[in-house]
Amino acid sequence: MIVGTAGHVDHGKTALIQQLTGIDTDRLKEEKARGLTIEPGFAYPEMAGGVELGFVDVPGHARFLHHMLAGSAGVDTVLLVVAADDGIMPQTVEHLQILSLLGLDRGLVALTKIDRVDAIRRRQVREEIAALLSDTPLAGAPIVEASSHSGEGVEALRDRLWTLAATQRATPAQGHFRLAVDRVFTKSGTGLVVTGTAFAGDVSRNDEVRLVPAGLKARVRGLRRQHRDSERAQQGDRVALNLAGPGISREAIQRGDWIVAEALETPLLRRLDVQLHLLEGVPAVKHWAPIHVHLGVSRLSGRLSLLEGQRLAPGANMLGQLVLDEPVHACLGDRFVIRDPGGRLTLGGGVVLDGDPPRRGQRRPERLAWLSALTECAAAGPPFDLDPPLRQALERRPDGFDLVAMARNANADAAEMTARIEALGGRVVTAQGQRRAFSQEALAALQARLLDTLAANHEREPSMLGTERGRLARQTMPELPEPVCRELLAALVERGALSAHGPFVALPEHRAALSEADEALWQRLEPFIDAASFQPPRVRDLAIAADLDEALIRSALTACARLGRLYQVRRDHFYLAETVTEMAAILQALEQQHGRIRAAAFRDRIGTGRKLAIHILEFFDRVGYTRRIGDEREIRQAGMWQ
Repeated sequence: MIVGTAGHVDHGKTALIQQLTGIDTDRLKEEKARGLTIEPGFAYPEMAGGVELGFVDVPGHARFLHHMLAGSAGVDTVLLVVAADDGIMPQTVEHLQILSLLGLDRGLVALTKIDRVDAIRRRQVREEIAALLSDTPLAGAPIVEASSHSGEGVEALRDRLWTLAATQRATPAQGHFRLAVDRVFTKSGTGLVVTGTAFAGDVSRNDEVRLVPAGLKARVRGLRRQHRDSERAQQGDRVALNLAGPGISREAIQRGDWIVAEALETPLLRRLDVQLHLLEGVPAVKHWAPIHVHLGVSRLSGRLSLLEGQRLAPGANMLGQLVLDEPVHACLGDRFVIRDPGGRLTLGGGVVLDGDPPRRGQRRPERLAWLSALTECAAAGPPFDLDPPLRQALERRPDGFDLVAMARNANADAAEMTARIEALGGRVVTAQGQRRAFSQEALAALQARLLDTLAANHEREPSMLGTERGRLARQTMPELPEPVCRELLAALVERGALSAHGPFVALPEHRAALSEADEALWQRLEPFIDAASFQPPRVRDLAIAADLDEALIRSALTACARLGRLYQVRRDHFYLAETVTEMAAILQALEQQHGRIRAAAFRDRIGTGRKLAIHILEFFDRVGYTRRIGDEREIRQAGMWQ
C-alpha cells in the first residue's frame, strides 16, 4: 500500500513519517537548510507480518504545489496531516481538493503537534476536520492524534496504517505496463535509473520497454520495488528501473515521461476527450480558456474546449477536451488536475476518456453518448468493464469502429477486445493490422449496400466486366480503411456473393458483352496487340495500321477493357489480360529472387524502355497488386492474378 501525505506547509508531515518509519524523506541539501519539503520524498519501512507499506511525502508549500501533484500520482491511500495549533489552512483545503480530483477515497487523518495545545483545542480542530471532510470522498475517515515531538499517538497511528494496509484489496495487474517517471539519475556502476509509480500492468527483469516520448527501446537490466531488489513489479508499486540500450542516456528521458511495455504502441496525443469537474468557489471557466494541466507527473499548458456548452459553472461537470501545446501519453481512466494560466489556483480536474477524438463531429449526440458511456466505465475504476461502451458502439455505429485504437486507448490487448466483441454478438474484420468491429446488423446492411451499388453499376455500365474494387469501396465504404474494405469484398467473393475478375468484382449473374460493331473491330485489332506483347502499339498507331478512326478504336478498346479482355495501363496503352497476368507473374518471381522489386530489373525482364516499365509498375500500384516503398516495390495482393 502506497500512502501519500497531504497538508499545509510546516504541519509536520516529514517529521511524522520519520517517527513512523525511522526514515528522513528530506534528501536535498536545500530541504535540510530550509526545513521544508521541496521534492516528493519516499520511505519504505521494513515489512511487518507480510504487510508492505510505502510512504510518499509531498511538499505542502503553495510554491511547490506542482511537486505535490507529481508525488500524488499513483498514491492509493491518503494521510492528511493537520497541525492542532494551526488547524485547517489553505493548503489543507487545496490538497484535499486535489486528492478528491485524483479519485483518492481511502485514508485517515493525523492531527499533529498535539503537545502544543490543550484538549479543548484538539476537540475543536477534530470537529473542523470532520466538517471539512463531510462533503469529500474521505468523509468519516478516522482522525488519529499524534505528536512527533513527544511520540504520543505515533504507535496508534502506525497500528492504524498497518491494519489498513493488511486489509487493502490486492488489485491484479491490468493491461500493459505503464510507469510515470518522477526521478531520473545515473548511478556509478549501474547506469541510468528511473523511478516512478506503476500505473498499470507488470514488468520483470530483462523485459523490453519503450521510452515515451523519446520512442527509444530499452531493456530492464535491474529492478527494485518498494526500495528492495526484485525480479518483478506491478501496478501500484513504487518502482526503480535500471535501463540499458542504444541511445539510452540521462538526456533521453526526463521527469514527466513514461516507460511503457513495448507492446503498448500509444501515439503521442495533443487532444484528449475528458470528463471535467470544476471545484466550488472558483471562477466559471469559458470555452477555449487557457489552462495548466497536471497529468501523471507532467505539467503542461493548453486550452479547454467545452463540448456541452460555452461555460462551465463552479461545482458542475461537463464533457470537454484538453487541447495541449505539447503531445502527451495518456489512457482511459488517467486522472488530471487543471489550474489557472498562472498556475496559482486549482480550478478542477477530471478523467481522460478518449485520446483519439475525431476532428469533426465532436459534439454530435452519438459522440457525446459514447463519451458518457466511457465516463461511467472510468468512474468505476480499474479493472474497467468495457462491455457497456463496446455494446453501445456496436449498436450506434453503422460503419463500425477501430478496435485497435479503442484497445490502445483502454490499455487493453486487441485480441482480448476481439473476444469481447464476439461475446457481445459482434464481428471483427481483421486485415493488415487493422481490426474493425461491427454489429451483425451493421455488417449485413453494409454488405447489402455494396451489392446494391454493384447492381446499379452493372445497369449503367453493361459492357464492363465489373467494378474495380477500390472504386466500389469508395462508392459504398468511403469512411473505412482500404484493407478492411478489401477484406469485406474478399469475404463476399469467398462465399459466392461476388465474382472476381482480377481487380474487378461483379455479381455472379452479370454477363458483359460488346456490341456487334465493337466485336468485329476487336477481331481486327487483337492480332496487332498480341504480336507486340509487352510493348503494344498506342491507339494512334493502331488507327494508322488498321486505317480506322482513332476515337472509334479508343472506344472499342475501352469496352474490351471493361470486359476484362484488356487492361488500360495508361492512356492509349492497352494490354491483353494474358499479358498482364504474365507481367504479374514476373513481378512475383522478382520479389522471390531479390526480396523487393526494382524498376530496372523489371524493365530488363520485359525488354521495354524504363519510362514504359515505370508506367506499368504504377498501374500495378493503382490496382493494389503492388505497393511502392521508396524506389522499390512489394506484392500486396498476391492472389489477384492467380
